Amino acid sequence: MNSNIEKLSRLAAKQERIIIGLMSGTSLDGLDVALCQVEGNGLQTNLHLKNFVTVAYNEDFRQEVRSVFSKQMVDLQKLCLLNEWIAGEHARMINDCLEKWETDAADVDLIASHGQTIYHAPLSLHGLDKFGNGTLQIGDGDHLAVGTGIITLSDFRQKHLAAGGEGAPLAAYGDYILFSDDSTNVVLLNIGGISNFTFLPKNAASGKMFSSDIGPGNTMMDGFMQEHFVGSHYDEDATLGRLGTVNGALLEALLQNDFLKQPLPKTTGPELFNAGYLMEALKRASIPRPIDADIMATLNRFSAMTIVNALNEVIKKEPCKIFVSGGGMHNPLLMDYIKLHVKVASFHSTAEKNINPDAKEAVLFAVLANEAVAGNPLLIPTSLENFPAVSMGKISFPC
Repeated sequence: MNSNIEKLSRLAAKQERIIIGLMSGTSLDGLDVALCQVEGNGLQTNLHLKNFVTVAYNEDFRQEVRSVFSKQMVDLQKLCLLNEWIAGEHARMINDCLEKWETDAADVDLIASHGQTIYHAPLSLHGLDKFGNGTLQIGDGDHLAVGTGIITLSDFRQKHLAAGGEGAPLAAYGDYILFSDDSTNVVLLNIGGISNFTFLPKNAASGKMFSSDIGPGNTMMDGFMQEHFVGSHYDEDATLGRLGTVNGALLEALLQNDFLKQPLPKTTGPELFNAGYLMEALKRASIPRPIDADIMATLNRFSAMTIVNALNEVIKKEPCKIFVSGGGMHNPLLMDYIKLHVKVASFHSTAEKNINPDAKEAVLFAVLANEAVAGNPLLIPTSLENFPAVSMGKISFPC
């Protein structure tokens, strides 16, 4: 038997594994690196976050990714080169983290890498029936494995697609394993570039749980700041948004989109909600261009309203615990509106579950890797829309 297969078999049989979860989102602020101690599997999973850091990307990295991100026409040579280059950069960042944490790579069992999404293409967005759903993440797993000396699982979304899903959101699997609660309904709200949530009824095995994208989270606000305020990557503490006034005509135009009217669950991405979407909304509103602060206030309200509408549609009048994560949870203007208009829910931090909310997405990929190696996909309740019962992740060996 190949020695790598033997090693993987031993890892699967262990009661406890050390796994590094990686997440790099569409905001391109940095690489989330979560060093996790994972015991057991399935609903018996116990996870301890040993260390976490977001390694900030420099401007060169951001510009290289943006050269291909969410674009229908790209330089294929650049795309080819970036697939390996990003993995190499991520491997360097992991090695630096391990050195700072005084942790030997030999003591780490697995890396779980989300990769860098550069295009998300659900059928509902592109409309080309013969192709179905598609998504693409780059940052090759083999290069990560060789660069770190650690077995790596990557490209998780492709199995989801192959099994009939849309390739997103994947957080639902880890949410189900770590946050199910028999005593109350639970919502895991993640406000990243795109906002998404997982709904876990108190009887999660009932077949009523699901996960869905909502719409824009931070992506349009961040894009506006980056375009109009050089050196700013986001509206820190909603400083600009608080100075402005919501423009009613622009807000109404932003809300007029077929995706927002589609039933849950659904997926989308910055391919739809971007600077071009804002420009089209400004044209439809037929108004003079508002000042920057008013545009930011309106974009903030747009994201908040789409989130509130989706949550209220699901929660209805039954009490619910909402755990919030993602960069948007740090935007006070956004969060104040959401909390004010989702009245029957109580809002919580994943820190209550000993998971740093900034680390949650990286942690959930560590859980996915753990399930791929040591779990059983049959634990997922059957017949859930966009929630196929599969294990995910392609395995790359370091030698």
